[in-house]
Amino acid sequence: MQSFQAPSSGPSRFMDPGTPPHVFTLTFVAAAAAMSMNVFLPSLPGMALYFKTEYHVVQLSVALYLLVNAVMQIIVGPLSDRFGRRPVVLYGFFIYILASVGCVFAPNIAIFLTFRMLQATVVAGMVLSRATVRDMVPDAQAASMIGYVTMGMSIVPMIGPSIGGIFDEAFGWKANFWLQAITGATALWLAWGNWGETSSPRAGGFAEQLRAYPALLSSPRFWGYSLTAALTSGAFFAYLGGAPYVGTNIYNMAPARLGFFFGAPAAGYLIGNFLSGRYSVRIGMNNMVLFGAMTTASGMLMSMFFFTLGYSSEYVFFGFMILVGVGNGLTLPNANAGLMGVRPDLAGSAAGLGGALMIGGGAALSALSGILLGDGKSAMPLLWVMLISALLSLVSILYVIHRARKLGL
Repeated sequence: MQSFQAPSSGPSRFMDPGTPPHVFTLTFVAAAAAMSMNVFLPSLPGMALYFKTEYHVVQLSVALYLLVNAVMQIIVGPLSDRFGRRPVVLYGFFIYILASVGCVFAPNIAIFLTFRMLQATVVAGMVLSRATVRDMVPDAQAASMIGYVTMGMSIVPMIGPSIGGIFDEAFGWKANFWLQAITGATALWLAWGNWGETSSPRAGGFAEQLRAYPALLSSPRFWGYSLTAALTSGAFFAYLGGAPYVGTNIYNMAPARLGFFFGAPAAGYLIGNFLSGRYSVRIGMNNMVLFGAMTTASGMLMSMFFFTLGYSSEYVFFGFMILVGVGNGLTLPNANAGLMGVRPDLAGSAAGLGGALMIGGGAALSALSGILLGDGKSAMPLLWVMLISALLSLVSILYVIHRARKLGL
C-alpha cells in the first residue's frame, strides 16, 4: 500500500489528480460499484441451468457477495483513514476487474461463487465516494452532495438489469460479467487520473485505526443512523434476492422484460436522491430520513393491500417498488451523512462500519427472501420481509430524533 500523499486542495478539476475528485468521477466510480450488485440478476435462472444447480444455490451469488461486501467495508474504511482514499480505491478496482474475468471462465458453481465474492472489493468505490464527500464539505452540505452523487449513481442500477436482460438474451449470461470488467477498467482509469487525495494522514498503524471503532460503536447516534440505513436498505436487498424468482417463476417473465421491470426501485431512488440533494439542507437530515422510512413502509403496505384484494400482477408487485426506491433515496444520503458526522475525523471508518452493518443485514435478508420463495407461488413472503424491515427502520429513526431532542442537538 502506497504512503499518503498531501491532501488535494482547491476546486475540483476534471482529470487533474492534484485536486479533489470531480463529482463525475465520484458518481461513476460509485455507479460502477453499484452496478456489480444487480446487472446480472435477470440471468440467475439461466445460470442455474448452466451450472446444473438449484436456483437458491446460484442465488448465493447475491447473498455471499453482500456478506463479503460487508466484511470488506469494515476493512476499507480504516485502510482509507490510514493510507488515504486514493490507493484503496485503485487497488479495489484492480482486484474487481480480475475477479470479473474469473467469473466468466469459472468451470463450476463453486469457483464462480469464489470469484463473485472477490468482486466485493469494488465496494471501495461506494464507501470512499461518500467518505471523500465528507472530507470536502460539512454535514448538511455532505447530505446534499451525497444525494446528488447517488442520484447520478442510481441511473446505472436503474438501467443495469434492463441491459443485463438484453445482454443475456443476445449473448448469454457471461456478457454481463464482461460488461462489469470493462466498466471497472473505466472506473480505474478515471480514479487514477482524477482522484486527488482528500484525507489527512492518521497517526499510528492500521491496528490503531481499527481500535477507533469503539468510539463509534459506543455512540447511540451512530447506531441509530446505521440501523435506520441498514433496515431501510434491507427492504431493497430482500427485493434483490427475491424479485428474480418472483418475475421468472411466478409471473413467467422473459429476462429482458424482467430486467426492465426490475429497475422500478432504482427509478424511485433517482427521485429520492434528487429530493435529498435539493431539500436536505433546508428540511434537515433527520426529517428527511423520517420521510424516507415512512415512504418505504407505505409502499409495502399499499402493495400488500392490493395483493390481499387479489390484484397480484407483476404491475402491482414492481410498481409499488418505486416507493421503496424513493424511500431509500430520501433515507440513505442523510443517514450516511449523519453517521459520518458523529466523528468527522473517522469519516472513512464510520462509512465503512455503517456500510458493513447495512450490507451485512442486506445479505441476510437477501438469503432469507430466496429461501422463503424457493417453493412458493406467491410474492407475499417477500413483501412481509420487506415490510417488517421498513417498519423497524421507522422505529430506529424515531429513536434518533427523540435522542437529538433530549440532547438539544
